Parts: sequence; C-alpha cells; structure tokens
Amino acid sequence: MAIEIDLSGRVALVTGGSRGLGRADALTLARAGADVVVADLLVESELSEDTDRYGTLATVARQQGLVHTEETVEEIRGMGRRAFAVRCDITERGEVDAAVARTVEELGSVDILVNNAGTLDHAAQFHRQSPDLWDRDLRVNLTGAFNCAQAVWPHMRERGWGRVINMASVAGTLGGFGQASYSTTKAGLLGLTRTLAMEGARHGITCNAIVPGVIGTEAFNMANAEMNERIVNRTALKRPGEPQEIANAIAFLCSDLAAYITGIELNVSGGVELFVF
Repeated sequence: MAIEIDLSGRVALVTGGSRGLGRADALTLARAGADVVVADLLVESELSEDTDRYGTLATVARQQGLVHTEETVEEIRGMGRRAFAVRCDITERGEVDAAVARTVEELGSVDILVNNAGTLDHAAQFHRQSPDLWDRDLRVNLTGAFNCAQAVWPHMRERGWGRVINMASVAGTLGGFGQASYSTTKAGLLGLTRTLAMEGARHGITCNAIVPGVIGTEAFNMANAEMNERIVNRTALKRPGEPQEIANAIAFLCSDLAAYITGIELNVSGGVELFVF
C-alpha cells in the first residue's frame, strides 16, 4: 500500500518564496494539501528600483522578471488551497509579527514554518569580507530565522503541533572558500535547529535542518560557470540537485510520517560531503 504525504488542514509559512527553493517548497506543500503563505522581500506588484537596495540578486531578479511571489500564490489557489502573498523583511521583527498575525487571522493557524529566506551574494576571501555585508548576512540568515521561529512559536505551542524547517547548507557543515559570512550563518542555523528541537519536543513541535548541496536555482545559474562545474565534479552524483528534490524532503519532514524525527541535519546534497575522486 502506498503511503502518501498528507498535509491537509495544515497552514505553512514559507519565507523567500518568490523563486528557487522557496517557490518549489511552497508549491510542494500545497500539493500535499497545505494552505500556504508566501513571504518575500520581493512581490511583483510592489517592485521598484528601491528594492535594489536588498542586493545584487534582488536587482537581477527584478530586472530579469524572476520574481514569482504572487504567481506562486495563484498557482496554489488553482490547486484549491488558500494562499496569499506578503511582503516581509525578516530582519524587521515588526514585519514578521504582522505576517504571522495575518496568517493566523486569515487562515486560522500557522503549523509549518520553512525558514528559506537568505542571502548568498557575499563572495570574497576572508581578508576582503565586508563588515557591512557580514552584519547583513547575520541579520538575514540567522537573526531572520530566529525572528520567524519565535513569532510562530506561541501558536505552535498552543496547538501542540508544529514543524520548523531551517534551510542550512553544506557551506555550514564543510565551510565555504570565500563564504565566511554565509558559512558562519548556516552553521549557526544548525545550533538553532537542535535547540528548537529540544525545547519544542515537549509541545509537539519538531525542528529539522535541510543541508542542500549545489542546487540548480536561478542563483546557481548566475554564478561562475567554471566554479559551478568544479563543485558538480566533486559531487558523488555528478549533477546539481533540483529545487524539487529539496522540496520533497521538506514535505516529508513536515508530515506525520516524520513525527519521530527532530533535531537532524538532512543532507540533500548529491554526496558533495563525501570523499570523491
């Protein structure tokens, strides 16, 4: 007998949901039955040159039409699920609290949090790392996840059920050349994951981290082709992963099939952490 992932009746909040991994996560959770709130800094109807202040990737996304927040919501509604888009800067606690409050008010609860929003455009060897971008990366990748988790925590505790998924990276487990700030923040997420797993367990809340390797997102395609090839060649499966492969793992961890799994680092990496030659 086939066992299906069923998230019917659950409400998910996915940050960084306009494209790439976040968009795949939102659509996959909806296919599994969840209602979904898609949160992102970039929303089609609110784009302007002012949003370019969020960094290179934001600028490129705006200019090349790579923002799909509202489009993702329409796809989810087309599945018969409830959904809405919310523009949210996860470094601003007031915006996070407002997004969570709206989720509870309009959809009745917040059962699943996918902390996907993050920065990865600060690439420089350590002696050239920008202090300003170091601070930004800490605020977005680490404090942003803290803000979102703390905002949903009381609602999950009250209901006695919750799933928190933190998007880490092999850069956080292996280190990343030229990625001091990114690697540090992703390693920090692993510590946060374990702590939330311990504290949440008595309230029916699990918390797990996904540890992706190189994934074929828009950001990957914008990167240096030679560097991409080098990374793929040190991956056991000799290919980049697909966003859907990350989303599949997340859907499983959010389901009752994974009710006894908490505090783990799940490598979805094609074996990039293995000794390959």
